Amino acid sequence: MGVFVFLPLVLPFTAWPIARLAEQQLHPRSATRLLTTVSVVLAVCSTLCLALLMVVGTAQLPGNPLPDGWSDPEVRAAVPFDEIAGKASIVALIAVAAACTATGVRHWRVRRQARQALAGLPPRQVAVLPDDMPYAHAVPGKQGRIVVSTAMLAGLNSRERRALFAHERVHLTARHHRHLLAVQLAARANPFLRPLATAVAYTAERWADEEAAHAIGDRRLMARAVGKAALISPAVPSLPFAAFATPGPVPRRVAALLGPAPCPRGWPPVFTPAGFAAWMAATGAAASALSSANAAIGLALVLHAATPFV
Repeated sequence: MGVFVFLPLVLPFTAWPIARLAEQQLHPRSATRLLTTVSVVLAVCSTLCLALLMVVGTAQLPGNPLPDGWSDPEVRAAVPFDEIAGKASIVALIAVAAACTATGVRHWRVRRQARQALAGLPPRQVAVLPDDMPYAHAVPGKQGRIVVSTAMLAGLNSRERRALFAHERVHLTARHHRHLLAVQLAARANPFLRPLATAVAYTAERWADEEAAHAIGDRRLMARAVGKAALISPAVPSLPFAAFATPGPVPRRVAALLGPAPCPRGWPPVFTPAGFAAWMAATGAAASALSSANAAIGLALVLHAATPFV
C-alpha cells in the first residue's frame, strides 16, 4: 500500500478544479448536490484515514489497549513512517474533532438565538421586524420562517419584494442550510475542502435565484432585486439569524441572472462543451471519492486481517 494510505488526506486537493467546473457548467441545483456529496465523502474518508494511521502508529505504546497484531511488521509495512504518522494523527484528529464540534455548537447556538429573537411574533412564515437595518434571511426549523426588516421592505418596490420572498422561500423548501452545514463540517475535517464549501455557498444562492426567477417569471426583476438588496444591506450583519445567510459574490449572481437561463435538466448533453466539462467534473469527483475510499478501506482490511480471533 505504501504512501497510498495518505491519499485520502491529499485527494481533496484535486477537488478544487472540479468545484470550479461544477459551479460554472452544471445547473446550480445539481452542482450543490454534487459538491455537497463529494465534500462529505472525502471528509469522512480523510478522517477515517487519520484514525487508522493513529491506530497503527500507536498500537505498541505502553498501556494502549489496542491489539498487538495491529503493530506487526506486516501492518507497519503498509504504513510508511508509522510511528511519526500515528502520533501526528492524534493531534490532527483532536483538531478535527474540536473544529467540527465548534461548528456544530455554533450552528445550534445560532438556531436557538434565532428562535428566541422570533419568540412572541405571530406564527406566520414571514416575520417583519421593525428595524432601521435592512436585512432579509431564511431561518430554518420545523416551520421555517423568513425574517425581513421594515428597512429592507422600504428599500424595495412591491415586485422586488415578491422576488425577495420567493428567493428566501426556496432556501427553506430546499433545506439549503443542511448543505451549507455539511460542507462547513467537511471543510473543518479537511482544509483542502474549503474551496468546495465556498462553491456550495455560491451554488446554493444561485439555486435559490433561478428557482425564484422561474416562480416570478422575470429573470431581470430577480437580478435587480438581488443587486438592490445587496446594495442597501450592511456589509457585516450582526443579527443571530444572519449566520444562515451566505449571499456569495453578488456581481456574479446578477450577471448569471442577466444571461441565459441554465438548462433545467440536471446534466447537459455530453456531446456539448458544457456537457463534456460537466461530465468530466462528475467523473473526476467520483474518481477522487472512490480512490480515497479505496485507500481508507484497504488499510482497514489490513488491520482486520492482523486482528487475532478471540
